[in-house]
Amino acid sequence: MKSTSIFTSESVTQGHPDKLCDQISDAIVDHFLQRDPYARVITECAVAKGVAFIATRFASQASIDIPTVARQVIHEVGYDDGEFNARDCTVLTNLVELPSTARVYQDERQMDEAALEALTVQHQVTVFGFACRQAKALMPLPICLAHSLAQRLSAVRSNGTLSYLTPDGTTQVGIEYCDGKPCRIHSITIVVSQQSAAAPTANTLRDDLIAQVIQPIFQDEPVQPDDRTHIFINPDGPKVGGGPAFHSGMTGRKTAADTYGAYARHSGSALSGKDPLRMDRIAAYAARFAAKNVVVAGLAEVCEVQLSYSIGLAKPVSMQVDTFGTGTISDTAIVQRLQANFDFRLGGIIRRFELRDWPARRPAGFYRTLAAYGQVGRVDMELPWENTDLAEALR
Repeated sequence: MKSTSIFTSESVTQGHPDKLCDQISDAIVDHFLQRDPYARVITECAVAKGVAFIATRFASQASIDIPTVARQVIHEVGYDDGEFNARDCTVLTNLVELPSTARVYQDERQMDEAALEALTVQHQVTVFGFACRQAKALMPLPICLAHSLAQRLSAVRSNGTLSYLTPDGTTQVGIEYCDGKPCRIHSITIVVSQQSAAAPTANTLRDDLIAQVIQPIFQDEPVQPDDRTHIFINPDGPKVGGGPAFHSGMTGRKTAADTYGAYARHSGSALSGKDPLRMDRIAAYAARFAAKNVVVAGLAEVCEVQLSYSIGLAKPVSMQVDTFGTGTISDTAIVQRLQANFDFRLGGIIRRFELRDWPARRPAGFYRTLAAYGQVGRVDMELPWENTDLAEALR
């Protein structure tokens, strides 16, 4: 008899208040690094009705107009009218300039072994990376589909197809697993808010979202909705308005959506709003890179990589691999191969992924783009930690 289970993951649109805060925080990081690749910056944001509050600690040769950056993001996400909009909202800032010694010019590409060992972690963290063969992106299928639905929601709003939608929305996809493999779509949930002046009936909203959002996303998926799939559209009734005027947001509250949709473990630390010297951000990318390359190398069907770092050390104090019984070699052997072929030190990760350079290469925003629809497993943008160039060496 087959063993069955159901797992559900959630995503949110770029206009969800939490994701708006993530994007503002990462846009500030982008602006600093575009002008000063060696800037130190940590920034957090909170939004509510009529107000955005931004706290930033920085050491940089660059000067950034932070309120202007915030208003630009709010405008581009789609908040131009109503009780929270880019033009009229109050932007409060708390800016702390760190001592000049916090910004140290250190080009990791030019560092020798002694210099890399001297570049140590300044806070402790345990992070996780995960990969599996449920989707082309080597990610859990529920979060991949939830992200795709959320991106499609934003697209049909911004291109005018469903112009009555506001930027705020959430999606959920429940997958039924048979013996650990996706076998059917159990449920699809979409919660959206509408502009009061153009709000359609519940039946019209349902028909529009099925035709313009759900069907286009699932048309090429190997696992399709069936006549038993539950489709919930605003199951607790119509919503008018949405956004920060109706529920507050804060940087870092959607870490599950940023990573693996709670299907696999994550550190719980916010990824957005942090420069490349913050291990809780960049080590999560390194762990994902390692897990994905293990799977591509054929060493396992499923792989989780755990990295733990302590203050004052350059490299992980511990590294664990779990292949959940799918490995073709032992988990210990995989750890040894990873350690032999990848530099998990702080400077090694920055050097491998060129993390200081990407904002300048993408003037429209690099880290900000990561701040919505997942920071790992992306197929819509080039990310160095999604490369599989380590797989051959691991074999």
